[in-house]
Amino acid sequence: MYYSSGNYEAFVRPLKPEGVERKSAYIVGTGLAALTAACYLVRDGQMPGKRIHIFEKDPIPGGACDGWEYPGLGYVMRGGREMDNHFEVMWDLFRSIPSIENPELSVLDEYYYLNKRDPNYSLMRATQNRGEDGHTDGKFGLSDAGAMEIMKLFFTPDEELYDKPITDYFSDEVLNSNFWLYWRTMFAFENWHSALEMKLYIQRYIHHIGGLPDFTALRFTKYNQYESMILPMVKYLESHNVQFHYGVQVANVEFDCSDPKHKLAKRIDVIRDGKKEAIDLTENDLVFITNGGCVENSSMGSQNEPAAYNTELKEGGGWDMWRKIAAQDPSFGHPDKFCSDPEQSNWMSATVTTLDRRIVPYIEKICKRDPFSGKVVTGGIVTARDSGWLLSWTINRQPQFRNQPKDQLVIWVYGLFSDKPGDFVKKTMRECTGKEICMEWLYHLGVPVAEIADLAEHSAKTVPVMMPYITAFFMPREKGDRPNVVPDGAVNFAFLGQFAETARDTIFTTEYSIRTGMEAVYSLLDIDRGVPEVWGSTYDVRDLVNASVALRDGRKITDMDLGVVEKLALKELLKKVRGTDIEKLLAEHGAI
Repeated sequence: MYYSSGNYEAFVRPLKPEGVERKSAYIVGTGLAALTAACYLVRDGQMPGKRIHIFEKDPIPGGACDGWEYPGLGYVMRGGREMDNHFEVMWDLFRSIPSIENPELSVLDEYYYLNKRDPNYSLMRATQNRGEDGHTDGKFGLSDAGAMEIMKLFFTPDEELYDKPITDYFSDEVLNSNFWLYWRTMFAFENWHSALEMKLYIQRYIHHIGGLPDFTALRFTKYNQYESMILPMVKYLESHNVQFHYGVQVANVEFDCSDPKHKLAKRIDVIRDGKKEAIDLTENDLVFITNGGCVENSSMGSQNEPAAYNTELKEGGGWDMWRKIAAQDPSFGHPDKFCSDPEQSNWMSATVTTLDRRIVPYIEKICKRDPFSGKVVTGGIVTARDSGWLLSWTINRQPQFRNQPKDQLVIWVYGLFSDKPGDFVKKTMRECTGKEICMEWLYHLGVPVAEIADLAEHSAKTVPVMMPYITAFFMPREKGDRPNVVPDGAVNFAFLGQFAETARDTIFTTEYSIRTGMEAVYSLLDIDRGVPEVWGSTYDVRDLVNASVALRDGRKITDMDLGVVEKLALKELLKKVRGTDIEKLLAEHGAI
């Protein structure tokens, strides 16, 4: 497997790998990474679909990319996904997946034209004082000292960031700024999370820094993530006779690692209908393992019941399986680095469905749009910046579900601090029923206090979800804590998803999951076509200059608060570039 850039290889159809007709594939899980691996096995690996087996412990596919109407509960979305125009692997894949609504279009076509005709942007990023404008005003609000802290982290070698929290590098100059409000609520970073991951994110999305305050950097699917991404992939795979096995738990994969240069997956232990089975493997049997799981142990409450906070990891789950696998070889990672402290990795979401029009005016006052228009509504999350839960909410294009009644809205709400008391309900978020979470949300919308309980009871239905390990991948870590997609010496197996290691990309993104799936297939089948490299904006001087100016809210570098020596050095530097293309570049991008 190798990386490529540009379009020289982008549209090449790979030759059929030698001997692929004799090979089989076993895939653990049906999340985005697992389904991607199956798609690339079919499309570029040209493996017969009937020889591809996908094991899923749940009755439906999708993993963390859910979106479902549960009988008796209502609509539920545990999370949501926003995309980037430089998700190079994602768009490589989805150009080949037919749209469900219009088979003449690909999922990429559908997505592109939707966002072209209805571009995303937010008209109010944050509120305060119960629905009033939070006056972020499109500004990052960083001091020069804060901007320098970010720049220093940007250039710090990865090795120095191993096992370090963000607070080792950011002071209140950053942590009390609008920048951190935008960042932590958009990406779900906590102060104690990985400084390494923070650095990788800044580098990965340096080209979108200027679009963070108003979310012009983002693009969204038409419907929820399940119906827009997962379902088309499943339909594509089913059309190629790929074999789905639901209700089957993979308890362990046994390896022979006696030869470090020839590590072999030799058996899969599964639990099917409560009975243990073993699947013996040869070198022609490829195994793709989704290790860990950010939505493992997630639980749903209801309108009148809180969601359980369950942290016990059981047999047949992704964490337990990874622990058993990791015990067999050091190169298989260290799962306890991520799953040992759920108090540091949990947050909660809730899905609110409106039942009448009584809540709508309060939404419209904030988003300044008609939520029933079918177009962009909030344009991303709105954060109640003075919320004890750090509550955020979003309304994507409606309907979010194909079968959603036209007179209903589906809203996604989440709180980063599930253990803090609310401002209206006075309980922690994890103690609250769906109705109580809705009441807290309505309070921050500015609904009159006397009406809050009635609206939460009769004008909305709310389903809370607790996710103890949802940001486990952000826990401080070092090299080797996540296994490489294909570990050194691996013959017939690979790791997939958010807890597999691939170069330069960032976790908690669709692109990361999809990239691991492509890299796994291309490596094990030795497909002679380049995997698109991670977009190189971090090496583009134009993006670096743009980001530097944006972070300082448009202030020129000549206005920086510098010491005497630094000022003299800057003055001398600008003298040396006078009359050159460098000076023109700096002026063009507002740096001087």
